[in-house]
Amino acid sequence: MCYHASVATTYQNLEDQYQKPFDGDLFPSFTSKNDVVAYHLNGFSFPKMPVITMQESNTIKLYNWGLIPAWVTDKQQADEIKINTLNAKSETAFDKPSFKQSIINQRCIIPVTGFFEWQTQGPKNKIPHFIHLPNKPIFSLAGIYSSWLNPNNQDVYHTFSILTCEANSLMQKIHNSKKRMPCILSTEQEKIWLDPTLVQAEIMEVMSAYEDTEMEAYAISNLIHNKSGNSNTPAVINPAPKPFGDLFS
Repeated sequence: MCYHASVATTYQNLEDQYQKPFDGDLFPSFTSKNDVVAYHLNGFSFPKMPVITMQESNTIKLYNWGLIPAWVTDKQQADEIKINTLNAKSETAFDKPSFKQSIINQRCIIPVTGFFEWQTQGPKNKIPHFIHLPNKPIFSLAGIYSSWLNPNNQDVYHTFSILTCEANSLMQKIHNSKKRMPCILSTEQEKIWLDPTLVQAEIMEVMSAYEDTEMEAYAISNLIHNKSGNSNTPAVINPAPKPFGDLFS
């Protein structure tokens, strides 16, 4: 699954990459468009992330990770459901009540520079890895989104979920427990994904595993899950130091 992501680039770089401006209401609330978005985003903190939606495809928005369906009745239910909607399985998205409306009418792309996954090596040993596309510093994940109106205060929550698919051969070795990976879109597929005329078969065709030869992965340090430290730093995506013995191998 995909619960940790990186957008280790600036807001300005995202605008240049996608040839779209950020929503005008977002700035100047940020210090500068030259600020880095985030080196590490933990889905379970439900952070805001850049998205480009079907309905407003000419701008980049900031939506919260963890989809809240429009039919949710109150804030308590919203808080409970978003924990389970960080990801949406591509194989069942058309059937699940939380996702079936969004997959048809509310698809989005989520710009990232990489994502994180853990490789299981024994019952209590999991090695964190950073996965990225070496030839495409900024790339897009396939997502779905929703807008929920809180009836208590009339606030509108804009949220999204990342679609996942069966892992390719590279990701099977890394995510060797559940063998899943986020649906990565090629540049050509980005436009297709936002096309409102797509039918179910065409949508399913896009949600497939990305070519593993275009991806790169490496082990990183335990900084990413150090609860006493700040993982949102450039060091979080640095390759882990090799064991001392490797110097002589």
